[in-house]
Amino acid sequence: ALTKTSRYNSISRLNASVPSKLKCSNVQSSLFVQNSGFSTSTLAPDSERVSYHYSDGYLTNILGEVKTIAVVGASANWKRPSYFASKYLQKKGYRVIPVNPGVAAKNGFILGEKCYASISEIPDKIDMVDIFRASDAALGICEEAVRVSKEKGIKTVWMQLGVINEEARDLCESNGMKVVMDRCPKIEYSRLFGELGWHGFDSGIINSKRQRKGKLSISSES
Repeated sequence: ALTKTSRYNSISRLNASVPSKLKCSNVQSSLFVQNSGFSTSTLAPDSERVSYHYSDGYLTNILGEVKTIAVVGASANWKRPSYFASKYLQKKGYRVIPVNPGVAAKNGFILGEKCYASISEIPDKIDMVDIFRASDAALGICEEAVRVSKEKGIKTVWMQLGVINEEARDLCESNGMKVVMDRCPKIEYSRLFGELGWHGFDSGIINSKRQRKGKLSISSES
């Protein structure tokens, strides 16, 4: 499902968060990324990045199958991207379990969910690990995810915008897990669910059937 594609302009490609087929101006793209809580200045320059392409079917299947997401690097600060990305996913019907050692040390909660210091400490089953950490931290997180994958039921590791670690990806895939890098599930859900149309974007998704809130139709494409 993963192939390398050509580099795009960092604004027009929405910092790799939205596929290039979305037809919108650079100004629209920049505004959408900013309104989604992501800063274009925090990502590596285009010359240092490689874009990864995932089919709509691949992403739809992941988002349609997942029910519980562990967000590593979750923040209690409402201004942080991890906070409102988590809040958005909660509103779409997902259970979002925060992983943040600092908040966990204070027995804290984020968005009504108890916070844990690590993936291993989460007592419940987890379908997906969403990494909101720097790229160099991804390998260690993926190593832990692999160690507990059978116990926790982890099937997918999703690395957020700007998070790219091919060694971590290879480790997870070699252990039978699906991997997404350099994407935001919040933005991808919006695109696949058709909500980008509310912002004036052509998502390329045409469907006359109204989908239920928080639900995605699982595609036969993998």
